Amino acid sequence: MTRLQFPDGFMWGTATASYQIEGAWASDGRGMSIWDAFSHTPGKTFQGDTGDVADDHYHKYEEDVGLISSMAVRYYRLSLSWSRILPDGRYTGPQSVNQAGVDFYNRLIDCLLAAGITPVVTLYHWDLPLALQIEEDGWLGPSMPERFADYADVCFKLFGDRVRWWITLNEPWCSSVLGYDTRGVHAPGRTVAPETEVYRAMRHLLLAHVKAVQVYNTKYKESQAGVIGITLNCDWFEAKPSADAAVLERNQLAAERALLFVLGAFADPLYRGDWPQEVKERVGHRLPPFSEEERALFSAHPPQFFGLNHYSTQYAQEPISPEKTVPWPAPKESSKPLAGWWVDRGVEVSDNPKWLKTDMGWNVVPSGIRHVLTWIQKRYNPPGGIIITENGCAIKEPDVATAQADQQRVDFLRGYISQVHAAITAGVDCRGYFVWSLMDNFEWSFGYSKRFGLHYVDYDSPERTRTPKRSALWYEGVVRSNAVEAPEGHGEEGEEDSDEEADAAGTSNAACSEQDAQQPRVQCAQWTPSQAVRTQFDMAAAWSPQAESGAWLLSGGPVLIREVEGGSVRVSWACLVR
Repeated sequence: MTRLQFPDGFMWGTATASYQIEGAWASDGRGMSIWDAFSHTPGKTFQGDTGDVADDHYHKYEEDVGLISSMAVRYYRLSLSWSRILPDGRYTGPQSVNQAGVDFYNRLIDCLLAAGITPVVTLYHWDLPLALQIEEDGWLGPSMPERFADYADVCFKLFGDRVRWWITLNEPWCSSVLGYDTRGVHAPGRTVAPETEVYRAMRHLLLAHVKAVQVYNTKYKESQAGVIGITLNCDWFEAKPSADAAVLERNQLAAERALLFVLGAFADPLYRGDWPQEVKERVGHRLPPFSEEERALFSAHPPQFFGLNHYSTQYAQEPISPEKTVPWPAPKESSKPLAGWWVDRGVEVSDNPKWLKTDMGWNVVPSGIRHVLTWIQKRYNPPGGIIITENGCAIKEPDVATAQADQQRVDFLRGYISQVHAAITAGVDCRGYFVWSLMDNFEWSFGYSKRFGLHYVDYDSPERTRTPKRSALWYEGVVRSNAVEAPEGHGEEGEEDSDEEADAAGTSNAACSEQDAQQPRVQCAQWTPSQAVRTQFDMAAAWSPQAESGAWLLSGGPVLIREVEGGSVRVSWACLVR
């Protein structure tokens, strides 16, 4: 193993969001949000799950601060519920502020500071006040940038004496593309005119961000001495390999286009003052322009750090038809042609069958985080550096015993953190890393079916009991040492042809997922090749292939070997189970 030491002062943190953990949805004067309405609409979330109670963080915040402190983590990213502070979303004077909501956040912030933990506060993590959606058309409404700036002003005034790190918006791509396209999988779930409404929402979100930054810079920065940035999300898009040079070139263009539509459509206006040229060309007159005054505002008030949420990697290629660009089966019979953000982007995505997957179905490719960090550094060279504000994985954890042995998550985090180190070694100005998430929580339309947490939450218990997972204990070691132990040669600056090797080394054990065995596992270990496993156990027992699972079962012994190469014995895993 190689010890990869991070720079002094590197920010190690963990993250959550208000609607996903707070609960108390109708308590102490809180107004409804679009996610309250959306999750209470039949068919919108898994099994009708809602955030009504969630992790009950509203009543258990002191315990949760203790969980953060126990990992030696000194930065905690949280978000404020807009409708808990301004129940109808509008600031019309002191009487419009919900004091009970303010008191809650004061208690939380003070508790964090007393524990030596720095709060990193996100103003908006998707839970728009419902009144603004109904009465002002949500992010489609031209009044929204000013509404958001007014709300931000209230927050800076109330909490800025203690909060030094601010994030305006979390993943505006999700608010716009998933909220106004993609079959409406996120609130407000609107799909009336995705070919125009996605871009209207994008524009208003970007203007909301810069107006909030302007408020901070002009009214509060000098006295409060804080910094304010934004968090954007982006997977890495790798050109799908091809032996045909012309096809490969088209795939490379498609990969770059994917990055420009997902990340560049937001970062370019903030750092370059306008939409990316390719986005303008492909969307045409449907893309609302920025005025000269707005472009000047972007230039005068750039983000003071670049927040990045990264989870996965996909292959990108030139599509053979528009139907190949959307992430759902195209309708067989429809008089309306496919339209919207996905068709405008014009990229077909796919997977490498060798890539492992999380319980979300997302590919585990650690080198992707190095590539996207490098892309951001080269294109924007962001002042204040890059902070990875979310990275993590969902693992299938049917019970607390399985969750406590989440070696898959440990391997995932080890692989990705090692690649962050490689990016820093290569010259990327990355200054922090936050694990998503502190604890299991309401995973939006997936409800409580997906678990991302470093701590297991028992949703069958009225107390919402929290239990540390192995990954929490492992992450504590990383934070205390400011270093990660990685396989030899892994996490060092490498060439393109080392990606596959680095990805396999960083995440191999993640293939030992719960679906490989019905019993809870006690330990998971790698063996290569399959014959070595048989020799290791030296048992005169019958080995038989299990066609359904693609595994080998050693009868008479508590061992399951999963052959991940479709029957090949080149790589295999031994999972000891109860």
